[in-house]
Amino acid sequence: MFRAHWWPALAAVTRLVGDLEAAEDAVQEACAAAVVQWRTGGVPLNPGAWLVGTARHKAVDWQRREARRAHKEKAAVREYGLPDQPFQTGPIADDQLALIFMCCHPALEVAVQIPLTLRSVCGLTTPEIATAFLVPEATMAQRLVRAKRKIREAGIPFRVPAADTLAERLASVLRVIYLVFTEGHHASRGDQLVRLELCEEAIRLARALADLLPQEPEVSGLLALLLLVEARRPGRIDDAGDLVLLEDQDRSRWHHAKIAEGAALVERALRARRPGPYQVQAAIAACHSSAPSAAATDWAEIVGLYDELLRYQPTLVVEANRAVAVAMLQGPAAGLALFDAMAGNSRAVGWPPLHVARADLLGRLGRNSEAVDAYQVALALEPPAVERAFISRRILSLRSRKTTGR
Repeated sequence: MFRAHWWPALAAVTRLVGDLEAAEDAVQEACAAAVVQWRTGGVPLNPGAWLVGTARHKAVDWQRREARRAHKEKAAVREYGLPDQPFQTGPIADDQLALIFMCCHPALEVAVQIPLTLRSVCGLTTPEIATAFLVPEATMAQRLVRAKRKIREAGIPFRVPAADTLAERLASVLRVIYLVFTEGHHASRGDQLVRLELCEEAIRLARALADLLPQEPEVSGLLALLLLVEARRPGRIDDAGDLVLLEDQDRSRWHHAKIAEGAALVERALRARRPGPYQVQAAIAACHSSAPSAAATDWAEIVGLYDELLRYQPTLVVEANRAVAVAMLQGPAAGLALFDAMAGNSRAVGWPPLHVARADLLGRLGRNSEAVDAYQVALALEPPAVERAFISRRILSLRSRKTTGR
């Protein structure tokens, strides 16, 4: 019940009181009241309306207590009505969109947008968010307080952007959801490869956004991408807890219902003929997910899709992924040449996955000593624990082979 109603309740009360922090406190108090009252009186027919109405009463009480001057109190009463007046829920869908656009406003740093979205939109507690990002609870609490204060002091509006700026602002929202999922799918810190709670929250957010904006193909594309990637999660780790590369995964362990849903979403999004980076990434994921094996994958199609993705995102990550696809299509030497061409990129030096991919191609070419060196460079960059264990196993395997020389 909390998961279902937190976002719309907080959004509606924020619209009413004009203060995200006050609205959050009021909804939390309403949830606490629900725990007590619903236990004896039963769940109301419209629990969402009950939460919003109760939170509204508490927020108005707070505003009246905080008012230091008579005109502020009169303005609050005039603006929001007396606590005993009938409550109108208003445009809940618009409120939900307004809240997520507020949390993902470009005036806020992305590093703050992510935890603020998890707190205000998803309803995760501060300790949960602190645990997910491996920082002390007090540190995360300070970040959230500063973010809410900036919203108030900078006058960041609580509204859905106008049509002419929606696409630009929507990109920020989609980026935050994507980053939440990315941190869950491939945790940047800690001993776990996957933080499942973040993956689930990102998918829930993307699904809700797709319901609110069904005509936006990039929203459908993002949801499709997350579902298709998440569908392969059961094959990423073996029974011993070790990382398994995509080409070696047991595809029978993949979640095929999610694959079917994701593939259908990709097709529907592309029919709108308004392509974007999330749709292209989803199409790449669909190629992987629909293939019965790595050898049977349409690598030519994937290389072509990466060429298209580079038009939207000319980044090192996309170039590296394209190089891997080229290696699968044309052979490891072709892929290695592309990786070697990236050596001049300063970001490449400090990115462990690039060195791991390059080491794999060197090993396939029988250049075992060079492969070990590349793996050791990746290890020195201190990747997450699961990846360190994977790299160490690869080094042991290469050293057990007969060295062919540099």
